Amino acid sequence: MSVVAAKTKNCPLKICDCGLAEYRDTLQLQHELREKRHRGKIPDTVLIVEHSPVITLGARQSANKLLASREDLAQKQIDVVDIRRGGGTTAHNPGQLVFYPILNLQELDLGISEYIRELEAIGTELLQQLGVRSRRRKGFPGLWVGDRKIASIGARVSKFITYHGMAINIQNDLSIFDYIVPCGLDGVEMTSVHKESGRRLSMSQVEEKLTQLLINHFSVSNEPRIMSDVRRKLPPWLRLYRPARPTTALITY
Repeated sequence: MSVVAAKTKNCPLKICDCGLAEYRDTLQLQHELREKRHRGKIPDTVLIVEHSPVITLGARQSANKLLASREDLAQKQIDVVDIRRGGGTTAHNPGQLVFYPILNLQELDLGISEYIRELEAIGTELLQQLGVRSRRRKGFPGLWVGDRKIASIGARVSKFITYHGMAINIQNDLSIFDYIVPCGLDGVEMTSVHKESGRRLSMSQVEEKLTQLLINHFSVSNEPRIMSDVRRKLPPWLRLYRPARPTTALITY
C-alpha cells in the first residue's frame, strides 16, 4: 500500500471516463470541478479522456514552439489552445490516454513534488503492464523509453487543488508531433506503446488498468467509484463518444 493510499482513507475517489472529447470542453469541465472541489462539494475526481486532435501551449512561453502556422493547423483540423499549465507545447489525439486528477493535496497530505512522483509512478506502472519499460530522465521532462519520449506531465495547483495532468501515448498517430517541438525540447523523438511493442491494444482495457492504478495510488479502500454512465451525466457539450467501444504553482515535467 502506497503512502498516498494510506493518507486517503476517508477521501472517496470518483473516476470519470469521458470517452473522446474536445480539449476546450474538457478544460472547461476541469475548471468547474476544481472550484467545486475547493468548496468541498465533490470528492477527489479523475477524468480519463482521449482528445480530438489538438496542440496546447503552456504557460512557459519559451517552451512553446510551433512548426506550422495556426492557419495551416486549422486546415488540418488540429485545434490550438493556449492554457496556463506547466510545460510547453504538447499535442493530443485519439489513441493517446490522458488523465486529469482534480485532487485536494492538503487533504492528501501531499506536497507538489510528491504528487508529481505519484503521477510518474502511475505512468511507469501502466506502461510496464503494457509491456513497455519506461523511466524518468534526469534533467528532462516526462517519461522516456531510451531517448524517446512516451509520456508528458503538465500540471497546475491552485489553492491546493490539482488540475491538468498526464498524457501517455498508447497507439495514437505520432505525426501530430511533427508540427511542434515537444515541451520545447529540440530533437526529441516521440514514441508510443504501439511503436515500441508493435501491439494494437483495446483502449477500454488500457483505461481499466489505469483506473485500478489510480485507485491504488489515490484511494486506500481500493473500491472504485467509477461513473459507468458518466457520459449521460456529463454536461451536453461533453457527451462525445469514442467510436465502437493557498498557493498557485505551475509544474513542468
